Amino acid sequence: ARGYNAAGIHGDLTQARRMQVLKRFKEGKLDILVATDVAARGLDISGVTHVYNYDIPQDPDSYVHRIGRTGRAGKSGMSVTFVTPNEIGYMRTIEDLTKKKMSPLRPPTDAQAFAGQMKQAVLKVDDLLSGDLSKYDEAAEKLLENYSAEDIAAALLKELSNDSEVKVTITPEKPLPYRGKRRSGNSHGRSSRNKNFKGKRGFDRKKRKSGFKIRGRKG
Repeated sequence: ARGYNAAGIHGDLTQARRMQVLKRFKEGKLDILVATDVAARGLDISGVTHVYNYDIPQDPDSYVHRIGRTGRAGKSGMSVTFVTPNEIGYMRTIEDLTKKKMSPLRPPTDAQAFAGQMKQAVLKVDDLLSGDLSKYDEAAEKLLENYSAEDIAAALLKELSNDSEVKVTITPEKPLPYRGKRRSGNSHGRSSRNKNFKGKRGFDRKKRKSGFKIRGRKG
């Protein structure tokens, strides 16, 4: 709807369809690839500049697999994760595992987003002007008889910048209850029978206040 070439891959697609989408992405024919965790784990594609975690992974290992899709072969990359207040516990667990603290980012303002769109549009115009345009001279002269060169250039930039109002409604979805730091031998973040359960700092108190019961056995 916004003019970006995008496609998705997930477990319900046939193998042939997944390979077709991946081939288009590798060849640069897709701007954005949307993938589930299952699909994202096995991707080996160079040149990916950004990985966006729309939902923060509950499993820290899944986060490492996701962000590993960028910054490959010695190149730089960036991982951006959307985190709600209820998901801070997951973020802290990931930071503990990766030994790195996530830097907060502010969404761009409308003016900043527009400036970025214009910058990309100007680069596209530069590419368009590099070829032989002689066969378009007659049509261009007719346009100049009715419109100024500034108006024509502005119309071109508008078309190339994808500057259109597209309303998107996102259904809110609560994250699963935070279960504390994952323990070895148990993929669901619960304590084993012979160990005390210890959540992240501060979360034990919050759970007790909210009625959650934390149980554990001393081994």
